[in-house]
Amino acid sequence: MPKTKSAKSKPVAPSSPDTDLVKRAGTIYRKLAKAYPDAHCALIHKNPFELLIATILSAQCTDERVNKTTPALFSKYPTPAALADSKQTDVEKLIHSCGFYRNKTKSIRAAAKMIAERHDSQVPNEMDALLKLPGVARKTANVVLGNAYNINEGVVVDTHVKRLTNRMGLTTQSTPEKIEKDLTQLFPRKNWCMLSHLLIFHGRRTCPARKPDCENCTISPDCPKVGVNI
Repeated sequence: MPKTKSAKSKPVAPSSPDTDLVKRAGTIYRKLAKAYPDAHCALIHKNPFELLIATILSAQCTDERVNKTTPALFSKYPTPAALADSKQTDVEKLIHSCGFYRNKTKSIRAAAKMIAERHDSQVPNEMDALLKLPGVARKTANVVLGNAYNINEGVVVDTHVKRLTNRMGLTTQSTPEKIEKDLTQLFPRKNWCMLSHLLIFHGRRTCPARKPDCENCTISPDCPKVGVNI
């Protein structure tokens, strides 16, 4: 029998999120924005360079601790070139309280060196370029782009965002990359940066991990409270 040509498979279009879920996500965003008009980046910084370094230091460390550490660091090393020319041991002493100080020192010094030598001492404002900097992964890059350059390239997924979006039923994913993908499909690009701030503020003030205050929560009617014992 003559061979028949098999039909070429067509690429499968990515599935769109459920309409009701998109609507509920919009309601949650509006209520959070009203509840936390002061939501903002908690890391104190004066420029993109300071924000980048502070974000690297914030890994497995509180923003409060970073904010207590960076003034002395930036006073001594105010520019990428200055930090690049620093001594490992000197920087370690300044950031010791942030934890993992040896590796963090290596990262921020190497990142500063690359910024000074390859980017004319200007922190890149593109995702690909940021990801090539030592110590920078997608979360850090999103922080810098969104808060220093007002560029919504993605959603910052930290522990608060991960916990709350699962609790709110906005995602069932467990990895930051997959959670970010789900959230970018649910919320308009213009809201991506502020979304993380709102969720972080909500997580700290109303919806902590162990005892969420559902009774006084503004979004309680719109939240399925996944995993919460009521």
